Amino acid sequence: MAIKTLEEKFIHSLGDIYDAEHRFLEAQQTLLESAHSTTVTQLLNTHIGETEQQIANLEQVFGIMGLKAKRVACDGAKGLVTEGNKLVKETSDVPALVDLAIAGGCSKVEHYEIASYRGLIMGAELMGQTEVARLLSENLRQEENTATTIESNMPDLLTKAMKTASKAA
Repeated sequence: MAIKTLEEKFIHSLGDIYDAEHRFLEAQQTLLESAHSTTVTQLLNTHIGETEQQIANLEQVFGIMGLKAKRVACDGAKGLVTEGNKLVKETSDVPALVDLAIAGGCSKVEHYEIASYRGLIMGAELMGQTEVARLLSENLRQEENTATTIESNMPDLLTKAMKTASKAA
């Protein structure tokens, strides 16, 4: 179906991030089983709860717009999940590398989500949808905070991985 209006494009993008959030939630729940460090486990547990809230916020957005929540297959999310799972499998023999792979994959996801929410917020504001923009901004703030948390933990995770690598050499 051809998209011909800002509202149609907005609804498509809304369905896209709705699908992405579901895919990312499932991936986080799976990755939790592979995590080794307390840091990565806590990060995943916290973000699982936030992702569930973000999905609820998106469902509210659909409702405000008079629509039923509908997922639009998100190839970007599918690719990020596939890439992340592949790297976790490839590093599975070295726990510190698994944790680093999980954190790195989550960081990529956060930046994808941040870009998506920023575009949606601009669209909502242009359409005069202030409550929609507020809910989407709530999701954006959580994504930005999570990205910052991951990035602040990366030096420690990298250091642990480097120590593991030097022991194996």
